[in-house]
Amino acid sequence: MAGITNAPFRRLCREFSGGRGLFVSEMITTRALVERNAKTMRLVHFDADERPRSVQLYGVDPVTVGRAARMIADEGLADHIDLNFGCPVPKVTRRGGGSALPWKRPLLRAILREAVRGAGGLPVTMKMRKGIDEDHLTHLDAGRIAVDEGVTAIALHGRTAAQHYGGTADWSAIARLKEAVPEIPVLGNGDIWSADDAVRMVRETGCDGVVVGRGCLGRPWLFADLVAAFEGRGSAEYARPTLREVAATMVRHARLLGEWLEDESRGVIDFRKHVAWYTKGFSVGSEARRRLAVASSPDELAGLLEELELDQPWPAGADGPRGRTSGRNRVVLPDGWLDDPMDCPAIVADAELDTSGG
Repeated sequence: MAGITNAPFRRLCREFSGGRGLFVSEMITTRALVERNAKTMRLVHFDADERPRSVQLYGVDPVTVGRAARMIADEGLADHIDLNFGCPVPKVTRRGGGSALPWKRPLLRAILREAVRGAGGLPVTMKMRKGIDEDHLTHLDAGRIAVDEGVTAIALHGRTAAQHYGGTADWSAIARLKEAVPEIPVLGNGDIWSADDAVRMVRETGCDGVVVGRGCLGRPWLFADLVAAFEGRGSAEYARPTLREVAATMVRHARLLGEWLEDESRGVIDFRKHVAWYTKGFSVGSEARRRLAVASSPDELAGLLEELELDQPWPAGADGPRGRTSGRNRVVLPDGWLDDPMDCPAIVADAELDTSGG
């Protein structure tokens, strides 16, 4: 998730999980990586104790994707490469990337082939959506292509690009993909707001695991719940932090961002977007939320939090949806993109984004 899954947030999630699971970087643009863009090189930073190190790559040019994968392998930048074919935002799809790309089957195949070849012995996985819209579904064809080209696992978000983050994820599509590609693991994604949702998805679809996105916003302890659920320890051991415990995590998150950015003020500014997610459901007035969201230092943030009623228990309903929930009726695509799935236009000069992070 752009602007979210940087090294500080991954550290928090990893700590709550007890070191279980796989935590993936923000979206890294292959062109920016091979050109060693300064921001991109910061985004591929991993803590010394972070294992496995997982890089999420975005690209539309097979040659550039292959070069990026080779760079990661040759320079030991990561232990795993995840290819992003799921992003639905217009600045990505209008260039034929993200969730638009699997419609062009030969292009998808070429990118996967170059990525697997460039990665050498590193595992390459991919994430994708059902398709562009209900009339242009791609997940089953893309799954078979992925198997053919040596991809080691697939994550499917049960929405189309047109749905964006609205409506309800179609978990039945995950089940159909699992049936279509029995050779490799299939991971399910979409509407996992609690550990119970994750267990139910695995039970209903037969998928091999889950991918969590928006459900962990302001809630890194969700991964402790997931570990408890999949180990069969049940909801009695789920994290139910008080506002005091949440506040302590908020301050630590802000401080970690400051250390990572090497600027305390920039760290707390970057943290501001997390305030509403962390405080969701708690009795925190609009004025208090506004003041928290404009704090200029971790100490100021901590002081403002101390003014709240910190003994509040975890609120009922706080495990529900969070983050973006809007849908879109139209996907922005290159001219003529849907005319022929087998006809792949030449890669234009600006098709590769030149910055990372979404």
